[in-house]
Amino acid sequence: MAVTGFGTARWRRSAGIWVATGLLFALSAVFQPKSLGASALAALWPFTAVLILAAVGQTLVVQQRGIDLSVPGFISLTVVLVTHIPDGKPAKLVPAILLAYAICLAAGLVNGLLVTRVGITPIVQTLGMNAVLYGIDLGISQGTPTQTTAELQSFTSASLAGIPLPLVIAVVIVIVIEFTIKCTVFGRRFEASGVSAAASRAAGLRGNRYQISAYLGAALLYCTAGVLLAGIVSQPDPFQGNNYLLPSVAAVALGGTSLLGGVGSVVASAMGALFLSQLLQFVLATGASAAVQNLVQAGALALAVTVYGLRLRPGRLGPGRLVSRARARPAAAPQSRDGTEDPQPDDHRAPVT
Repeated sequence: MAVTGFGTARWRRSAGIWVATGLLFALSAVFQPKSLGASALAALWPFTAVLILAAVGQTLVVQQRGIDLSVPGFISLTVVLVTHIPDGKPAKLVPAILLAYAICLAAGLVNGLLVTRVGITPIVQTLGMNAVLYGIDLGISQGTPTQTTAELQSFTSASLAGIPLPLVIAVVIVIVIEFTIKCTVFGRRFEASGVSAAASRAAGLRGNRYQISAYLGAALLYCTAGVLLAGIVSQPDPFQGNNYLLPSVAAVALGGTSLLGGVGSVVASAMGALFLSQLLQFVLATGASAAVQNLVQAGALALAVTVYGLRLRPGRLGPGRLVSRARARPAAAPQSRDGTEDPQPDDHRAPVT
């Protein structure tokens, strides 16, 4: 019975984004049918796959009570590495991709170690790492874009059973991560560690291990998103990752992942990424400018955070509740040396002998 209730609670947290996505596609079919045309969807799915990977990486960090502002740096540096190093030569493509993964893993490890061992606030640490990654990015690219390798472009434009290959890769990764978190011992401990550092220590869990693994996993996902993005865009910009910071956070919030850590679902975050992608597609079909698209993204994030705040009952979390309970608890009666209660000054009853 408890398991059923627990599963129902999880569903309630993420049910909104499923319903909202279904309604959005229905409204798109009625008011902007060209946003669901074959050509529009062919352009939508690859970029949706990139956003899904970025949102899932962000979800892992948020589940460990953090937030990752280095998403643009990871994606942009990966794009630069896999385009500038090969410079159109297919023989250099694989070494460039391996180098990108090595650098991203090292950066993710640094993020995790400095947050857990040194105690730097995640928002400060990841913001600093974003600057470092962009410094390497500009050192290699000099701020100029380069044509992507034909082999990488051919790979990302392929399809499997009519589904674009980037989307297939993103869906497989989401399924693997969701299964790992929800159905394995490591995953259950990962979520439990994210709920409360003190509680995880009391339970004998090494919280630092799971926090570091979150930053490492996020770095792998950002790098994968960057590799796919470098193939999807024929001449990617060195700042290509800037388009994925706000949407990645918005997708996590829309998916119902607890911004306090612990409870969350990468599937729901992926659905949030799909919602945002189709929402922008809908806005783009109306002929709105890029500024309006940014406002729509910001509005979606504000709405998600507002809904999340309303979901929390006042006083349910935080020390205030604990303090009020402690104050309401009656004080223990003082005892005499022989162990019996001493009568209180305002107690007119005869002492018990």
